[in-house]
Amino acid sequence: MTFEFEAALETIATTIVAKHAGEIDAGAFPSQAIKALGEAGLLGLVSSPDVDGKGLGLPEAVHVVERLARECASTAMVVTMHYAATVVLEQLGPKDIRQAIAAGKHLSTLAFSEAGSRSQFWVPMSTATADGNDVKLTASKSWVTSAHHADSYVWSSRPLAGQELSSLWLVLRKTTGLHIPDAGFDGLGLRGNDSSPIAAEGARIPASCRLGDDGAGFGVMMGTVLPWFNVLSASVSNGIMEAALARTVAHVTATKFAHAGNGLADLPTIRAYLARMRIKTDHNKALVADTLTAMGTNRPDTMLRVLESKAAAGESATEVTDLAMRICGGAAFRKESGVERAFRDARAAVVMGPTTDVLYDFIGKAVCGLPLF
Repeated sequence: MTFEFEAALETIATTIVAKHAGEIDAGAFPSQAIKALGEAGLLGLVSSPDVDGKGLGLPEAVHVVERLARECASTAMVVTMHYAATVVLEQLGPKDIRQAIAAGKHLSTLAFSEAGSRSQFWVPMSTATADGNDVKLTASKSWVTSAHHADSYVWSSRPLAGQELSSLWLVLRKTTGLHIPDAGFDGLGLRGNDSSPIAAEGARIPASCRLGDDGAGFGVMMGTVLPWFNVLSASVSNGIMEAALARTVAHVTATKFAHAGNGLADLPTIRAYLARMRIKTDHNKALVADTLTAMGTNRPDTMLRVLESKAAAGESATEVTDLAMRICGGAAFRKESGVERAFRDARAAVVMGPTTDVLYDFIGKAVCGLPLF
């Protein structure tokens, strides 16, 4: 694939994302990288040309996210959520917000996860109540990436009326009635993605901020958000695997046994472990590539591939980074190696909704010819 923005992406990845990866892992938000990506047109990558966006699609977004994840998975996850929100706004959002995204001046994200429905994000417990020309939102969102830094959220709630599962809204971060804890995210991995709960207590937004028809949120979640999020999340995992492999190879090729004169790379067991890491990584990159082909050609197995991509890559990333820790031994426990960061970051995909276990259930239903819901 010829990527028009390859040079800009590579410069940002190597001179900004990699440079600040340590402080991002310590909990800082990747503000410098996001600013640079906006100025390079990469935040507007999937925005339509009619708002001066680049008009590109999921294959190009996959390329961006995987490359960023090789240097900093937190930065890649922020961009993943931005792209997933942007595709919804491109379909259903107002032109001024779309123009701001295309210009690289607006960061968006998803606000789906809730404590009440946990990883089953498609069933919000939060409510939206009509109040004249406005709507009042009441919610307890459990995990929102870029919570303190996003300019807007693609927000889910129960419908205003009817029995459908959900409606979607465009909610600006500065909306009165939103409460975001001051404390930053302090998790095991992806520590710079600014994930935080958000509470809405009668937050008032114009009724015109609804994205699509009342009750149509589930269809958008499954038809648009899930495919983009799953494939991009898989690409974050693939980037983590590439990083772990590169750092492990650098360690074993540079490390020598002074008493014997040979090195770690001379040991067949080490080379076998590296081979397993390479094969796992390549398998998952091939699966993402096939998923993109399935989506692009409307193949009958498209949804199966979408479900498989995140489950397989998340599971494999935990295995690959575990091997990296084993191969590098004590050196892997030092933060400067970058191996333990990849090990920690890789764990997020397994528990991020839809979790790997939920995806396994969906895949099993698909294999058995059963309805997913």
